[in-house]
Amino acid sequence: MSGVTLNLHVDAYTNRVLGVIKEAFGLRSKSEALQKFVQLRGDEFLREQVSDQVLQELKAIDEAHTKKYGFRKMTKRQLDELFTPK
Repeated sequence: MSGVTLNLHVDAYTNRVLGVIKEAFGLRSKSEALQKFVQLRGDEFLREQVSDQVLQELKAIDEAHTKKYGFRKMTKRQLDELFTPK
């Protein structure tokens, strides 16, 4: 395993939680438990932020589409035909 070595000091509660994760997933160490926790919950903190430029581009695409096609509705059959392999 490659990575960064950390020397952590955790409180009793954190130690207990890491122990529970370690046992729940059958891991060999609390280091692996910490990695598992980050894999499970890390996305909550690293969600990709959409820039204003991307939002403006999407809005322009939407407005151009609406201007060209309006708010036409599609039947279920027409939608199915779009996704049926030919």
